[in-house]
Amino acid sequence: MTYHANLDTASAIAALSRGFRRLKGIGDEGAAPGDEIDFDEWDWEVGVGLYGEFRRAEAEGDEAAMDRLARWYDRQIARGLPRRQVNSTAPMLALALLAERRPRADWQALIADWAGWLHEEMPKTEEGGYQHTVKERDNDGQLWDDTLVMAVLFVAQAGRICARPDWIEDAHYQYLTHVRFLGDRESGLFYHGWTFHGRHSYARALWARGNAWVTIAIPELFRICPPQGAVARFLREVYLTQVRALAVLQNDEGLFHTLLDDPGSPVESSGTAGIAYGVLAGRREGLIGAEEARIVERALPAILSRIDGDGFLGDVSDGTPMGHTLEFYRQIPNLPTPYGQALGSLFLMEYDRAQAASAR
Repeated sequence: MTYHANLDTASAIAALSRGFRRLKGIGDEGAAPGDEIDFDEWDWEVGVGLYGEFRRAEAEGDEAAMDRLARWYDRQIARGLPRRQVNSTAPMLALALLAERRPRADWQALIADWAGWLHEEMPKTEEGGYQHTVKERDNDGQLWDDTLVMAVLFVAQAGRICARPDWIEDAHYQYLTHVRFLGDRESGLFYHGWTFHGRHSYARALWARGNAWVTIAIPELFRICPPQGAVARFLREVYLTQVRALAVLQNDEGLFHTLLDDPGSPVESSGTAGIAYGVLAGRREGLIGAEEARIVERALPAILSRIDGDGFLGDVSDGTPMGHTLEFYRQIPNLPTPYGQALGSLFLMEYDRAQAASAR
C-alpha cells in the first residue's frame, strides 16, 4: 500500500470520502446507474459510515450529499428493513439527524417506532442495560462499548425530536449502566464487554476501538442531548479520566495499539482516529482543556500518513466480535473499512473546524 507523505487535511478528507464511496457506496452525482449507493446492507458498518457522511455534509453545507443520503434511506425503507437489534439501529442515528434538518412524517413515524421498540421491547440485561443483540446472535446478558454509539445516541436524538423525555432519560441511564460494568477502575479505560452470565469481562481486553466508542459517545451525547446535574458531572469526570489514561498509551508515532496496554499488538488507525475525534469533541463541548487534547496533535500526522492513493485509511482493524483471549485481538487483520473511513473523516473535519474556530 502506497501512502501520501504530506497530505493536507482538506485533501485527506476528500480522499477518505472517495474511499468510503468506493468501499460501500455513496457515489458522485452523475455516476453510472446503480453506482450512487451500491450497498444493500443496513448494519453498523454502514451506519457509522453514514454518520460520518452526514457530519461531513453538515460541516460543508453539502446539500447534494444530504440528497443522496435521503434517497438511500428512502430506497432502504421501501425495500424493507432488517430485524431490529443494536447494530441494525446504527443507521437510524444519521436518519434522525437528517430528519431534524428535513422533517418528514414518514421518517418521524419510523424513528418513533424504532426508538419505542428499543425503549420498551429490545432485550435487556440485568439492571436494564441494552443487551448487545446483533444479527448473528442474541448475546444474552452482554453489554458492549459499541452499544452507546450504535443504539443509545439514536435513542437520545429520537427523544429530542419526538419530545420524549423518558427516552432521553433512558439514554442517560444506559450511559451510567455501561460505564459501571465496562469501566476498569484501575486504568480508567474500558473493557470491550461484560456478561452477567458468570459476571466477568471476558479477556479483560482494553480494546482500542471499544475505548474510541466511549471517547466519542460521551461528548456526542453532550452535543445531541446534554445530560444535566449529577449525570453530567459523572460522565464528564469519567471522560476526563479516560482521556488522561489514553494519553500515556499513545505510541511515539501517534497511534494506539489494538490492545491499548500491549505495544506488541498491531497499531490501529480507526481506534486512533476515533479517540482523537472524541478528544476534539470533548474540547468542543467544554469537557476538557487544551492540556488533555495533546493526543490530537500526535495523532494527526499518523492518520494523514496512512491514507493511500485510493483514499483508503490503512491499519484499520476489522470488525471485532467479543474475544475470550487477548490473542484473539492480536490476530484481527487490518484492512480498509467504511467505519475506518468515517472515523478518519470525523477526526479530520473536527480538526479543521477547531483550527478555524481558534483562528477567529
